Amino acid sequence: MDNKGGILMERFELGRLLGQGTFAKVYHARNLKSSQSVAIKVIDKEKVLKVGMIDQIKREIATMRLASHPNVVQLYEVMATKTKIYFVLEYVKGGELFNKVAKGKLKEDVARKYFQQLVSAVDFCHSRGVYHRDLKPENLLVDENENLKVTDFGLSALAESKRQDGLLHTTCGTPAYVAPEVISRKGYDGAKADIWSCGVILFVLLAGYLPFHDSNLMELYRKVGKAEYKCPNWFPPEVRRLLARILDPNPNTRISIAKIKDNSWFKRGFEAKFAKGETKSKELAPLDTDAAFASSDTGVAARKPELVKPQHLNAFDIISLSAGFDLSGLFEDTNCRKEARFASKQPASTIISKLEDIAKRLRLKVKKKDEGILKLEGSKEGRKGVLSIDAEIFVVNPSFHLVEVKKSSGDTLEYQKLWNQEMRPALTDIVWAWQGDQQQQQESLVCSQGQSL
Repeated sequence: MDNKGGILMERFELGRLLGQGTFAKVYHARNLKSSQSVAIKVIDKEKVLKVGMIDQIKREIATMRLASHPNVVQLYEVMATKTKIYFVLEYVKGGELFNKVAKGKLKEDVARKYFQQLVSAVDFCHSRGVYHRDLKPENLLVDENENLKVTDFGLSALAESKRQDGLLHTTCGTPAYVAPEVISRKGYDGAKADIWSCGVILFVLLAGYLPFHDSNLMELYRKVGKAEYKCPNWFPPEVRRLLARILDPNPNTRISIAKIKDNSWFKRGFEAKFAKGETKSKELAPLDTDAAFASSDTGVAARKPELVKPQHLNAFDIISLSAGFDLSGLFEDTNCRKEARFASKQPASTIISKLEDIAKRLRLKVKKKDEGILKLEGSKEGRKGVLSIDAEIFVVNPSFHLVEVKKSSGDTLEYQKLWNQEMRPALTDIVWAWQGDQQQQQESLVCSQGQSL
């Protein structure tokens, strides 16, 4: 960035700071040629490279380039230097919808208008294979004309992110707004999870408070899992019925967006001029996102890529994975655990090498998978087919990892014998704490996450 006169790339005049996070700052700016107000998100490339968030930034770029809709904050341009990534974004003057709700419940027609625009934007994103996964009033902006704008696609997922079962598997979002199937960590449909969040937002707009709330996180999850909420007496019957269909804890029977848009309460006063997917901005110029991250003044980008890219955990993930907060019992019957977890202070490369060495000694084939997973397979048929074991590595912070090892196919007794007699003892030198040491491990995981934020 050229600090002289606050000019960026000889094209934008930078103004006041609008907000900042761990890896980025957002400034108000003016296009010197057109005088148009924009917001510029400045991402520190060195920081995102150090913590391995390159893919997340690329995904944010990809999703925003696809989501060109009047109720989605527009990405006009992406620029890069050796040390920074710049997102040139639509400037939304009115601020967060959260600030309006914080003052109290909204009138029914106002709440309906925002809900209509939210559903329209989400429907459009889904039609482009984009799932937001963190819908909440803090990520919804309102412009000077009182129109809603969806923003913050940092946790979004593309359709290509699904595994072979067609489901997403990353636990993310904000607990009070997140769907039950996301918490359960058994895979979920991104579109149906977004619909649930829209329902929570509708409740908040009309009530002025959350449908699911509790100071005890486990109790909050229990309420979410059973869709245990109570509508205030001022909710019209038709809204109650609609919410009951949206906040359905079973994603298979939860109402679809198409049926929401066909609801009589929803359709009242609905302007459907963008229902067919009209867009209001031109196609962005092609950007080589790999090239944008290819060089760095610090040389961080020059590291040799690892066989498997570990997934990054947030505090929400840690709670879901920690043994003391095992939520599976809230959603399904569990008779026999087929996974083991341990924490390690070793780098991911050391953990991967160790697993490969063990596999070689036990004559297991090593296959790499996406999303931080090593797949180990037996060389011969067992009682129930070939034994297959998945080892998934999660990053809490650069010096602290959580590893989950589980049987994905084959005979359970064969797996347990191999694990208890061969694999677990061989891992001792890289293990800092096993899952069984619940309190120590959980406290250390949360503490490590806090230090990394």
